Amino acid sequence: MWAFLSARFRMWLILAVVAPLVSWLLGRIGDLIEARRGPNALSRVLQTGRRWLSHRSRGPLAPRRKADPTSVEDGGAPAR
Repeated sequence: MWAFLSARFRMWLILAVVAPLVSWLLGRIGDLIEARRGPNALSRVLQTGRRWLSHRSRGPLAPRRKADPTSVEDGGAPAR
């Protein structure tokens, strides 16, 4: 079935569903290791992986980002 999906849709699925879940899992494992043994190389690598993936995640499971204050689009007063 995977072969019948378009390449763009497969990439969206990976970025929207798989990446946030893997990011959460890496962070959770890193937190557990850090709580048990303190900060170490493995927990730092897992936390770095979580941050790296969370910056690349898109879609409904991705963390919400703040709006860019220099953006042209303004959600404030409607244009006349």
